[in-house]
This record gives sequence, C-alpha cells and structure tokens, in this order.
Amino acid sequence: MKTNQELKNIVKEKYGEIARQSKEQNETSCCGAGGCTDYTIMSEDYTNLSGYIADADLGLGCGLPTEFAQIKFGNTVVDLGSGAGNDAFVARSIVGETGRVIGIDMTEAMIAKAKLNAIKLNFSNVEFLLGDIENIPIENNTADVVVSNCVMNLVPNKQKAFSETFRILKSGGHFSISDIVLKGELPETLKNAATMYTGCVAGAQQTEEYISTIKEAGFVNTQIQKEREINVPNETLIQHLSSEELCDFKRRGVGIFSITVYADKP
Repeated sequence: MKTNQELKNIVKEKYGEIARQSKEQNETSCCGAGGCTDYTIMSEDYTNLSGYIADADLGLGCGLPTEFAQIKFGNTVVDLGSGAGNDAFVARSIVGETGRVIGIDMTEAMIAKAKLNAIKLNFSNVEFLLGDIENIPIENNTADVVVSNCVMNLVPNKQKAFSETFRILKSGGHFSISDIVLKGELPETLKNAATMYTGCVAGAQQTEEYISTIKEAGFVNTQIQKEREINVPNETLIQHLSSEELCDFKRRGVGIFSITVYADKP
C-alpha cells in the first residue's frame, strides 16, 4: 500500500510527462513503466464548446463540467487540477472580461504549459497557481463556482479536498465536477497499479462513497448531472490482470463510470 505522498509523487511524475506531449502523443504513448496507457480513453469532445483552445486540450478529462456548471457572466471560477488550461479557458469565455478564472495544479510542467497558453492568447483575467488540492492556495469565500475534470479521484485524501473546495466557495456558491467512480470492487492488482491510478481508475471511489464524501464536507443539494460508462480496453487491463483475473473481472460486471456531480454550499 502506497502512502499519500507516494501517490502524489506518482501523479506529478506521470502528468509532468504528459504535459510535455500533445493529445495525439498521449493517445499512443507508453508513459508508465508497466506498459502503455491511453490517457484519453475517458475524455469527451470539447470542440463545440465556446472558448475551446485546442493547444490546452490534452484529452485528460472524463466529462464536460463547464457545460453543466451554471457559470454566469462576471463570476469567479476556480478550476481544480487545471492541467494545460482546457476547462479554465472554456470558463473564461463564459465569465467575460469582468469575471475571473483561477486554475490550480500541483504539476509544475502543467502550470508552465497553461501559463504559456494564456500568454499566447493574451488572456488577462485567467491565472494559474501551483498548489495542492488538499491545501488550495486561495482565500476563503473566493469562488462563485468550482469546476474540476477527472482530478478528485487522483487525490489521496478526498475528504480534505472537498473540505477545501467548500472553504474557497462563497456562501451560495456551487461546484460541478466530472470524475470517475466505481460500481463493484476492483481487483487488488488494479488498485495497486500506478498507471491505472494516474489513468483515474485505481484511485476511484464507489459512487455512494463519493457522494457521502461530498455531503460530509458540508455540501447540500448534491445531484448527478450526467453519468456515462467507461470501457477500459482489454489490452490495458491485461497489463495488470492475468487472463483468469480478466475473465473474473468481466464476469462480475464491475462498472467504471464517468459522473458529473453538482452541489451547493449553503
């Protein structure tokens, strides 16, 4: 069993490598020592969303949280795990020049890539800060809306991450978060696989546990806005499972789902 810090180091290392590649390279690259993992298999198509910037899309999300986030003109939006800036730039197109968007990411290479994208686009009301989602470097009651895309499942202490999300939101604010959850138990070999952890599967909670974690942080009116089953290819699973284990995994019908969840801060 890896410690929380060891898991964070795995994420930083893998996503640092990913930041230095294009979306197309991430679809075919062997990022992990254990073999090839396609980090884009869970992503959705952003190209029809206003504010979409192709250079910021590394295909690392598992939903379209900004589409459901009820962002308004003039809002302050915080994007947790902002990567190269994909969701942050979409949010910026909604909040307008009077609004503000803050991206948080713990991977230095991602922050550098996002900042470079913002400079190239001459965006003055979007900024990117290096920080840990378990200890967000933002003052209390800052955000009208928080968004996040396939990141909370990578955080070892999810309770702390949601408590921090609650802290930075204004009273009456809300979040819309896309994430990976499970229905049924993963085999231990998958739970312990570093590439499956950074691929957003091994660190995922059961759906009921995930929703309970949100409520325990103080949020109300929790609702699943969208749910979509994820099919992890056999060629990815077989890197970590024997043929017998793979058959058992399929027979038990363990479900891996992308959900987009909404909740209010009272």
